Amino acid sequence: MNSDTNEGKWKQIKGEFKEKFGRATNDKSTEAEGSFDKLVGEIQEKYGETREKIEKEVKSW
Repeated sequence: MNSDTNEGKWKQIKGEFKEKFGRATNDKSTEAEGSFDKLVGEIQEKYGETREKIEKEVKSW
């Protein structure tokens, strides 16, 4: 596993926490940010690309 894959796994964990925290505090912004982080982490883990490259690609969708 390369560092991008490991970073992707961490991003998923962090995103899931943000998402749940956002729901618990009724903060839609934090919840959405968590969902985005989780998505980027899943893509990063699967393809081993850098976070910056994936975020740029996802934002262009």
